[in-house]
Amino acid sequence: MEMKEIQKEEAWELRHIVMYPTKKQSTVWLKDDDSGVHYGLYVKGKLVSVVSLFLKGENAQFRKFATLVEEQGKGYGTFLLRQVLNEAERNGVKRIWCNARWNKRDFYKRFNLIETDETFNRGGIDYVIMEKVKDKK
Repeated sequence: MEMKEIQKEEAWELRHIVMYPTKKQSTVWLKDDDSGVHYGLYVKGKLVSVVSLFLKGENAQFRKFATLVEEQGKGYGTFLLRQVLNEAERNGVKRIWCNARWNKRDFYKRFNLIETDETFNRGGIDYVIMEKVKDKK
């Protein structure tokens, strides 16, 4: 396994395949993708998982975390997210957060992210903002 920084276009391709394969690729573009740092996890030379990190001072958000369906359940997403959380900490981030799909809350709890009271629905999908604040468990 190898994690490396990738171009936004590479992230778009995998996001599209995993998240919205029946819609236009532009559905997975973010208006602030140019300011993000995009990471990919390669297994035997194949890109299997991506996540984008947006740093803003001591705060960061990770977005569009996706792993190829046929590669899910093998620990690849866990490995990638752990590396990105460590990278954020090395960059002085004190609070990192994400918009977690409601049905994925338990996954993020494994990384010590906690649910906030902020919830919303977008496109028929329920989300909760989850965060990890340095020195909080």
